[in-house]
Amino acid sequence: MSRSFTPVQKIEQTIVRRYHEELWSPFCKAIKRYQLIRPGDRIAVCISGGKDSMLLAKMMQMLHRHSEIPFDAEYLIMDPGYNPENRRRVEQNAQALEIPYTLFESDIFEIANSQEKNPCFLCARMRRGCLYGKARELGCSKIALGHHFDDVIGTTVMGMFYGGQLQAMAPKLKAKNFPGMELIRPLYLVREEDIVAWKNANGLSFIQCACRFTEESARREGGGKRQEVKNLIKFLKRVNPTIEENIFASIHNLQLDTMVGWKYKGKSRSFLDDYDEEDAPC
Repeated sequence: MSRSFTPVQKIEQTIVRRYHEELWSPFCKAIKRYQLIRPGDRIAVCISGGKDSMLLAKMMQMLHRHSEIPFDAEYLIMDPGYNPENRRRVEQNAQALEIPYTLFESDIFEIANSQEKNPCFLCARMRRGCLYGKARELGCSKIALGHHFDDVIGTTVMGMFYGGQLQAMAPKLKAKNFPGMELIRPLYLVREEDIVAWKNANGLSFIQCACRFTEESARREGGGKRQEVKNLIKFLKRVNPTIEENIFASIHNLQLDTMVGWKYKGKSRSFLDDYDEEDAPC
């Protein structure tokens, strides 16, 4: 007799079977490679309502069931000021995926959208601070965010083109303003196109950013700077099919002795500092 699966079990099966090499394998590989989860961790998995964070929450839930590393997870949905329709969709999707969640509210959209300069930067900082605070309140020492492979290489290219710096997105980092707290990115090796394929294969629909400023900016600028970088990488990939892998590899293979200047923990350094010293370490 063939086994019948519930709708949620069918979705989970697509993760571990149909998209095993694209989703489950790189997810587990990132956790091991970058030591993102340790025994005894209590992790707040942050759900924004988009495809990335929803997939992350489902895979963290599945990992929690079967992992040899004992850890606990809380699933957080922060409402930063969604309109009623978007909030309803976020909650309905979490319920459909059978993800238990804690929902709390904030007025981040209202505050950020009132700023003329860098509202997205302010929004991101405020969101992260609120998530750290709620996670700590629930006894968690880590928050997990849904940034993926494409976010990593996009951030690297944007830093060069628009920020004048070589800056990567680390797979984990310690919180500056919340001692003892840490941020992890378990989707670090997962491609966005594979997340989209999984979403479409299961007939799922998730919200976008849901921020009024971002929506208006996207209409004016054709998607903003991040979309501009995505389009550029897509164009260059026609000539060099491995360009994404090369960008990603570059942040793992920095040749520091060829750098003219760099910063470490906020302190600037120059190659001239030790230039005249024989065999001087960088």
